[in-house]
This record gives sequence, C-alpha cells and structure tokens, in this order.
Amino acid sequence: MLSPKDLCGLAYIPRLINAGVKCFKMEGRMKNPEYVATVTRIYRKYIDMALSGREYIIDDKDIADLMQIFNRGGFSSGHLGVNPNRGFVFKDKPNHIGIYIGTVEKYNSRKGYITINLETPLDIGDSISLETENSTYLVSELMYNNENIKTANARTRVTIGRMKGKIKIGCKVYKVTSKKLMEQARISYINCENKKIPISCNITIKKDEPIKMELFTTNDAHPSGIYHNIKIETVSNVVPVDALKTPTSVERIIKQISKTNNTPYTFENVTVYLDDGLYVPSISSLNELRRNAIEKLEKEVEKRVFRKPPEITFEHEDTITYIPKLAHPKISLSLRHLFTDYDYTKLEHDKISRIYLALKLFVNKNYVDIIDYLSEHNNIYIYLPTIIKSNYKNIILNSLDDITSRFSVKGFVLSNIADFKFLEKYKGKYDLIGNYSLNVFNNYTMEEYKELGLNCVTLSRELNEEGLNEILRTSNIDSELIVYGNLPIMATNYCFLGKTNHCYPDCGANCKKDYKYYLKDRLGFKFRIIPDSIQTVTIICNSKTLSISTKNLPITSVRLDMIDETIDEINEAIDKAYIREKLEGPQYTNGNLYR
Repeated sequence: MLSPKDLCGLAYIPRLINAGVKCFKMEGRMKNPEYVATVTRIYRKYIDMALSGREYIIDDKDIADLMQIFNRGGFSSGHLGVNPNRGFVFKDKPNHIGIYIGTVEKYNSRKGYITINLETPLDIGDSISLETENSTYLVSELMYNNENIKTANARTRVTIGRMKGKIKIGCKVYKVTSKKLMEQARISYINCENKKIPISCNITIKKDEPIKMELFTTNDAHPSGIYHNIKIETVSNVVPVDALKTPTSVERIIKQISKTNNTPYTFENVTVYLDDGLYVPSISSLNELRRNAIEKLEKEVEKRVFRKPPEITFEHEDTITYIPKLAHPKISLSLRHLFTDYDYTKLEHDKISRIYLALKLFVNKNYVDIIDYLSEHNNIYIYLPTIIKSNYKNIILNSLDDITSRFSVKGFVLSNIADFKFLEKYKGKYDLIGNYSLNVFNNYTMEEYKELGLNCVTLSRELNEEGLNEILRTSNIDSELIVYGNLPIMATNYCFLGKTNHCYPDCGANCKKDYKYYLKDRLGFKFRIIPDSIQTVTIICNSKTLSISTKNLPITSVRLDMIDETIDEINEAIDKAYIREKLEGPQYTNGNLYR
C-alpha cells in the first residue's frame, strides 16, 4: 500500500525546462547499472529534443524500454500534473512487475510446456514471471510449431519449455527482463570514453634554463564556471643539455606531458617552445612537472569552491561535564490537535515553558477559547507544517497578521528552510525556533541557523547520545530535544483514505471526524495515519512512542509531541520529563539514543 508507481516525467520535460529547471535528477537507488544506463539514455534524448526546439514527440519504444527495465504497476506522473492522481500507488506488488506478454492458453505439466499468444516479442535469454508466483523463469526453450526458435515476434503463438510451478490456464505472463535491452545498456557503458576537463599548456625548453610549464583553462572548460580562466606556472629543477646524438623531439615531449590517465583532465592543446639541439636528461621529469601543475590547478579550484565554516570554540576534553546544568529542564509541549471536551485547566502549567500549536488550530473558530486560555498561562507558538503547498501558503499569508494580533503569540516553530523567507517581517519581533525537520546535526549548522535568526533549534532525531553530548557541550545557541511522542516517520502528498493526491470534501473517508487510522505491517505493528484535508499531506507516525531519559545529557530544554493523548497522559509524560526520567513499557522506544 505504500509502494508508489515509478515516476515518469518525460511528458513534462519541455514545461520544466521552460519553467527554469537546470538539472534533472534520476532516482536509481538499489538499481543495477543497466537500469541507470537505460534511463539516462532515454531522458538525455528527450532533454536534448526539448532544448533543440524540434517537435516534441515521445516514441512508444522508449516508453516500452523504460517499462521493461523497471516498472511497478505502470508509471505515474506523480505530483507533476495539476489533475488529481488516483494512480499514484500500486498496492498489488512492491517490486518490478515487467511487461505483460500474454496469458497461458495451454499447460502441459508433464513436459513443463506453456503456450501463449505473444503480445510483445520474446527471445531466448529473457526472463518471465507468472502472476501466481514470485519467482522468475529464464526462457531457455522457445518453440513455434514444434520447432525451436531463438526469437518470436508479437502476435505469435509460442510454447515455452522447462516451466514448473503454480501454473494454471489463464495466468498472466510478464517479461521481467529483456536480454537485448540489457546488452544494449551494457554496451553503452563498458569500455566507453570517460569525459574529462580540457586544459592546455605551453612547455618552454631553453638552453641553460629550467624547463617551464604554463597550464591554463578556457571559459568552456567546465559548465560550472569553477575552471574559467585559470593560469598556472610551474618550473622544473631539470635543465636541458646539448644533445650528443639525438635531440629530444617535440613529439616526444607532447607524448610524455599528455599522460593524464589517472586525472580528471585531458590536454586539449600542448605547445612546445624548444631550442634546437637540446636533450632532456630525465624525460620522466616532465611527469613531475605535469603533476605539480595539475596539483596547483586543483588547489586553485578548491579556493573557488571552498566555504569557510564558522569559527567554533571547542572546550578541552578535561573540562567537559555531562551533568545537566539544570535539575529540571524547560518543557515545550507540542499539540497537534485540540479537543473541546478536554479540561485544559488540569494541565500542569507550572512545569510547561512553551506550548506549540499547529497553525491550522488558530484558524478554527472552535478553538478560540482554548487558545486564549493556554496563552494566558503559557507562552504559545505557531507551529508551521513541514510541507506548505501553494493553497496553504495563501491561507498563511492572509491569516498570520490576524492570528498574531488576535492571540498573544510569542513566536514561531519553523519546519522548512523556506519559512525564513516566509516570516521575514516577523524576524526580531518574535522568537523563532527551528523544528527537528531542519535536521540540525552539528554545530556548524546551528551557527548558520543562528545567523539566519533562530533563537533556538530542535536537535536532529537521528543523533545518538554521543552525538548529542558532542553538540551540546560546544553549542552557542539554545537547543531542545524531543523526548516524547509517536514521531512522524513519513510525510507524503497522498491520502491513503481517499486514495488520491487531491482532497475531495465529499469523498466519504471521514478524515475530519475523530476516527483513528493505522497502517498495519507484516509484523502486526500499527502505524498511526494522520490525514490533512487542507493540504492532502498525510503523516505516518512511528508505531512505538519515544520516551527517553535526559539524566546523562546536558540539555536544558525538552519537547513533548502529542497527537491526541488525554490530559492525564500528557501530565504523566510531563512529570517524567521534568525529573529527566522516561516512561517504561513495551510500547516505548529509546529511538536512536543508544545506537
């Protein structure tokens, strides 16, 4: 149910280029080299076609090759299109399904023969699978009219031999791999020429003078611009001598200097200024001259791309203490939902420093009184969602001024790097807290966010105890750590209830009612699903609840994430966090703390 169909964006390439896209990313995780070769070959063809201005027509053969190399129930346009996509997920099979080639018309179980009328060509060496089985068969015996053949065209009734298993008449048959396509892909990358960066040089060999090399690049050396107009000069300690027999030739020098096999460079032009009658006593010295010049070139390139990290002062190991600075940490309480039947007066407000409320709660009139009450007893913050789509962006822009003037808001929780631009006019007037989704993993990141205006950062959930201590002992900005909650493990622009990437108010899925939805895995663990009818962004939460102790962490602020816990359950989590303890039981997890 979580396996999306593979994205195929060929039809959108011209529009994406016109929109300003400069780079296209091909996802090939866990795929073989043949997959990468096939996909890049086809997408390169259509990117060039779109840039050429020629009529943009997609060849069915290219789509068939993409389908053959890998597809999961066909292709999807993902979220590229403006129309709702009900074909986003393929729930029947999580891996490659292949191309349908026909249905079993006859089956001789004794001989292991199946007969099918081919919908697409089939060759010896291809592999096939049947819908009733997970295994694949290598086509090693292919017959037409009782004669062995090596290849069969579409609309041919053939018999395939050596087939044993759960085979029934009517079973659909799929070609999982094509021998021809795989061979074509391999040829494209085996023994092929590697592209190298072109450079040029001048070699000066004068009598009684050390050999000198000038290396330079042109504006066309590399599209990134980092190699533009570089000039390097290197001088050897070798001085040419008068030739006793055969002088060193220009051709010999060019051949020696052009040996750049193990470097990313190739000499486009080599100009040699050579006095007559000279001999280079150590021809291998030209190798050293070339190596030194290329080394200087690379150092110059490094200067152009190097970004100096911010200065951070690290304490000496002997001065480090891992004892928390405060007996009781400050507690931030994150509330994803509010409930009109909850008695929020029973919250342990004296132990709570901050309350984060999801943005959508502020625009719901049912929660006005609750938010007013919470703001009277605690500092409240607007918690921005991780994903903000265009329709929600307009809601935010039209609502933030009203919300901040209507409620006593202390600040914002920023969940996306774009939020800095989004909240530019509020910077300096309100506290800005970075959410865990900003992925703060080291002090350099913290310093950068501090420069952008954050007053506090939430540390990455991926950090273990050692990593947390390493950051906390040298941090120059307030930080907090999530210590409780069924934390999100995935956010997807897809509604599992309505089975689409678009929200239909009348779909009947009841996402707006107080129902609880879960995904159940093969081990029986239930993962909470939180739908969102505003953005159609579904959150999937961990099946176990995070609860960790901070007794060995020098953290001064902790955060508790709530979905729909009762007031008593919230207070229980607060009490444990307040004394730096954790909740015990099989339903709780330490997360990455001790990994």
